[in-house]
Amino acid sequence: MWRPFFQQYHLIIVQDGDPNKIIKVPEGFDYELYNRNDINRILGPKASCISFKDSACRCFGYMVSKKKYIYTIDDDCFVAKNPSGQDINALEQHIKNLLCPSTPFFFNTLYDPYRDGADFVRGYPFSLREGVPTAVSHGLWLNIPDYDAPTQLVKPRERNTRYVDAVMTIPKGTLFPMCGMNLAFNRELIGPAMYFGLMGDGQPIGRYDDMWAGWCMKVICDHLGWGVKTGLPYIWHSKASNPFVNLKKEYKGIYWQEELIPFFQSATLPKDCTTVQKCYIELSKQVRAKLGKVDDYFLKLADAMVTWIEAWDELNPSGGELVLNGVGK
Repeated sequence: MWRPFFQQYHLIIVQDGDPNKIIKVPEGFDYELYNRNDINRILGPKASCISFKDSACRCFGYMVSKKKYIYTIDDDCFVAKNPSGQDINALEQHIKNLLCPSTPFFFNTLYDPYRDGADFVRGYPFSLREGVPTAVSHGLWLNIPDYDAPTQLVKPRERNTRYVDAVMTIPKGTLFPMCGMNLAFNRELIGPAMYFGLMGDGQPIGRYDDMWAGWCMKVICDHLGWGVKTGLPYIWHSKASNPFVNLKKEYKGIYWQEELIPFFQSATLPKDCTTVQKCYIELSKQVRAKLGKVDDYFLKLADAMVTWIEAWDELNPSGGELVLNGVGK
């Protein structure tokens, strides 16, 4: 299903789980395949910052990419159809979102004012109509919703059938739960902030990897004056993961997020944080100082955030690759 849309791009496949398992990639794709042995070989001791047996492993692909734009997708996501029955070219829409300015400083009630058939409404300040660069394009999903385990358990048969033909900029100062299953970003702008944290094997928490990256990224985008868009494109999320397994992974996060959200809502970065790396290191210090009191895990996470930036700067790729998560878990 993806061949017509993916074949013209370079793929990075991050193989989670057993590195001895052979992944068979169909012919005709330009790709690189990395497993845990490759991650250890390339990063050495710094490989400790890359999660194992968790979708967070995908961020290794962001680090080794050499492209400006990255699209990342889960292995259980397929091509969705729009209400007219046409296949949705998710990559095309993501690129449109990333190439189009964002308007985080003043909300436009017609959503994306740069889209055909829309414009800035009466009362929108002319000084803000130029917009700012878009760092992240957050796509949505039809069929299986992206629910946490408690919601899965009480709504096991619920499906998302609602296709909303809209894109909007998330306002400055507003956090959101970023989902990594259908996500694109400008690597040259925001790449070093797209760290999916320490999750999965050996860690007390899972399934918060993309949300952690989203909270950190949004604080940094707000500080540096960049935008984040959400809405189109849709993909088809084909299967629901086990809610009891998910609950085991999530339960600490469900408690911790009540501390995490106020932390990120109140986080500020000093004026001398003029690069994403500087912002991220500063954020790691605040994680250590404030969230370290919540649980020792956040001390370990703060260290991993620093290691991630050090590894990123060492590899220093020049900046869209496609990062596929979890093939062969």
